Amino acid sequence: MAVNLKPLDDNTLLPIAGLELSVAEAGVKYANRRDVLVMHIDKGNTVAGVFTQNRFCAAPVQLCKQHLDAGVQIRALVINTGNANAGTGEEGRQRARAICAALADELSCQAEQILPFSTGVILEPLPADRIVRALPARKPASWAEAAHAIMTTDTMAKASSRRVSIGGEPVAVTGIAKGAGMIHPNMATMLGFVATDAAITRPVLNQLVKEVCDPSFNCISVDGDTSTNDSFILISTGKSQAPLIDSTDSADYQAIKAALLDVATELAQAIIRDGEGATKFVTVEVEGGRSVAECKAVAYAIARSPLVKTAFFASDPNLGRLLCAIGYAGVNDLDVDRLELYLDDVLVAHQGGRHPDYREEQGQAVLNQAEFKVRVLLHRGAAQARVWTCDFSYDYVRINADYRS
Repeated sequence: MAVNLKPLDDNTLLPIAGLELSVAEAGVKYANRRDVLVMHIDKGNTVAGVFTQNRFCAAPVQLCKQHLDAGVQIRALVINTGNANAGTGEEGRQRARAICAALADELSCQAEQILPFSTGVILEPLPADRIVRALPARKPASWAEAAHAIMTTDTMAKASSRRVSIGGEPVAVTGIAKGAGMIHPNMATMLGFVATDAAITRPVLNQLVKEVCDPSFNCISVDGDTSTNDSFILISTGKSQAPLIDSTDSADYQAIKAALLDVATELAQAIIRDGEGATKFVTVEVEGGRSVAECKAVAYAIARSPLVKTAFFASDPNLGRLLCAIGYAGVNDLDVDRLELYLDDVLVAHQGGRHPDYREEQGQAVLNQAEFKVRVLLHRGAAQARVWTCDFSYDYVRINADYRS
């Protein structure tokens, strides 16, 4: 069961002018489920994206990069679940192109103006013919229905909205995401799509997508595995009455960035809350490092350790596992005698060992909670970093053992 993640309320999800959603049943993996989503964008938009760093990146990721690099105006995104179209070589690229071409014919645009996305089983041929046949039969969808259509092992759909004022005019931001397993940068294993009716130039949006992704989707880990299909897309329809955002040095830029980051962070945290088999939502904060990279290395050593994560599941305050992870994080000149370790506000270790006033029942009380914080003070600089993770439960093994069944 997802950790403190509420079911979606469509009434809280703001429509985005200039963007239409529709879903279809293609039977990619399962019959009688909506497994294809199309996001149709009016002319005059800008789109930017960041993608997985996995060298075995999926065929749709390769095409998305090509189409965005071509500089053409994007007119639609098409997303299927049930099959990742990864590890499929040239045949996989051809099948993704066939889907783009079919949707482009319907929308009277070029195939290069379509961005394809896939998620699901790797190394299996994508049944592109089923998707092509399903496209004409798709039906209008709400944001909540769109979020449901892209789920794989997710137990709950994920969406978020914000409203912000830009130049005295209201601007809407709404996004959806999917992900529950194979979650780790770069980027976290997921698909994320966030749209706004603000008008943003392409160079600014290209900067925004990185600045929004890094502290959100690039700060989560379920199991330490970076997928082949990770994609995070920002869409600016430009249909609001707010002034054009064409500089990163303006108050308007900071305002839209804050709203986009709020949505992206909520979506990223929802992925962790719904991590495969998760029973705990854990924030790991590392402070006092010499660089953000150093702090992230320590945070991820904790967040991806199977021994730490199974202790979290058992609500076992096994401090040795935490200290061990910090010690192998790669900070070779770390002075462990200066380090402090907290569970929530309880100081559990300092000066290289257990704090003399710490009692086991204090740590037990913290880890018994569904949500808690692990805080590490390195005392060697001013940098800090924060990541979110979950525990490893019996269900994580069951879900992944049965994934292809």
